Amino acid sequence: MGEQVLLIDLDPQGNASTGLAISRSERSPGSYEFLLGFAPLADCVRPSQIPGLHVMPASIALSGAEIELIDLERREHRLADALGPRDSEARAPWTTILVDCPPSLGLVTLNALVAVDAVLVPVQAEFLALEGIGALASTVDRIKKRLNPRLHIAGVILTMVDRRMTLSQQVVADVRGHFGDLVFGTTIPRNVRIAEAPSHGLPVLIYDNGCAGAQAYILLARAAACPPFWATKKLPPRLCRERLILPAGTQRPWPRPAARPSLCRSAISGPARCSRARRSRTSRRWSTR
Repeated sequence: MGEQVLLIDLDPQGNASTGLAISRSERSPGSYEFLLGFAPLADCVRPSQIPGLHVMPASIALSGAEIELIDLERREHRLADALGPRDSEARAPWTTILVDCPPSLGLVTLNALVAVDAVLVPVQAEFLALEGIGALASTVDRIKKRLNPRLHIAGVILTMVDRRMTLSQQVVADVRGHFGDLVFGTTIPRNVRIAEAPSHGLPVLIYDNGCAGAQAYILLARAAACPPFWATKKLPPRLCRERLILPAGTQRPWPRPAARPSLCRSAISGPARCSRARRSRTSRRWSTR
């Protein structure tokens, strides 16, 4: 799409930074220093190996920011003030800014909600995830009335969906019944390639863009980029055949995942051959007697 994207990691765990191969020794200065005003925006941003994507990494020091923000003036607006207006020179290199929030509703998350225009809510298809989504929706409404009138929920994404489980189906039905058209028609299934991708420092779309999880994210990105598709239950079949295509002349800067033998096949077929061999030797031994 030709976007220049800045990803701000505000989660002290730093999972977004880890998934983009930003080592922990290279995360300072990062979002902690930027949020508290210790470093400017340009010094806190790192280029990633993905063309057009820059990262502001998070370190474990961000876990103490909740306490340090309490006594500061305009504590809810620290991130918005640091980023500046949309037409500022510091924000000029990027057309889109994404903020990865921690799984809590503290001051760090509040700063993110005050600074952004829209919220994408990922919901894991399990029962405990339903308890927090109602509190988040009410928090967004309060922030919209008092601190950020532009804020709204752009969509709800159902993740880690296992359609074989009745519980997952019930959670999906409950979320769709509560949020209605805000829930994306595309759901993200449980997929082992999604779990493997962060260990290689790559998004799953690059690690293995042919797996079911990557294809689901491609459909989700298409739906998010095209508002008419937001409320659809089923997307056009032609979207299922799309693949991630690099711009012309772009070299692949990441290694292709090495082919590995199937663990299930070796675990099942191996003992079967051994047992047949033992049975054959035993039968020959008894026949000679």
